[in-house]
Amino acid sequence: MCADIIISYDGTPNDDDALALGRMLSPAGFSLALAYVRHFREFDARREAVAQHDAEQRLDRGAALLGDPTVKREVVFGASTGEGLEQLAASEGAKLIAFGSDYRTAPGHVEPGTSAQYLLDGGPVAVAIAIAGLRTNVDGAIKSFAVPVAEPPNEEARQTAAALAAKLGATVVEQPGSQPVDLIVVGSKPGASPGHISVSGEVRTELDRARSSVLVLPADTPLIP
Repeated sequence: MCADIIISYDGTPNDDDALALGRMLSPAGFSLALAYVRHFREFDARREAVAQHDAEQRLDRGAALLGDPTVKREVVFGASTGEGLEQLAASEGAKLIAFGSDYRTAPGHVEPGTSAQYLLDGGPVAVAIAIAGLRTNVDGAIKSFAVPVAEPPNEEARQTAAALAAKLGATVVEQPGSQPVDLIVVGSKPGASPGHISVSGEVRTELDRARSSVLVLPADTPLIP
């Protein structure tokens, strides 16, 4: 398995949003993979076979919804979903992990769930969180990006937004909320450990008000396909 974007997928509706976001990003030159994290192996062989089959069936459903029966699929084990995905991303050299919003999130809003939050607190790989309900935009595309205004300006966020916009034929604005956008690109705060995510309280507050999918970058690590 080798992919640029790992989509966390367990068959729930909000993870279908993550599928939609991955599909929208892939034309920028990213390869995709679907991953399902199991937390333990069953001691009984028959129960283990059923659990593994269930995981694989979920991923097969995701591949069908993605419209790509050849997409890479991986069932991995981890004490938590975030930990399992982090280890998979490290072993495969993935640039980004995509999540749906928390299952309680109202449509049109974005909210990281527990697994995404695990990686937003110091994780070593970029994290994308799809806005709730994105799955309903069947033929959707990313046509606009925004970069939050920050002092000093976050060059990794600007560089990433500009590069993705160029590849997708999209536009970039510098103030989320000034106009509707499809994806907000956020960099880590100044002084953060290079290669790890650390988001300031001001940016977190801004993201709480976001009505767009969000991409969060580790410090000093632009996301360039």
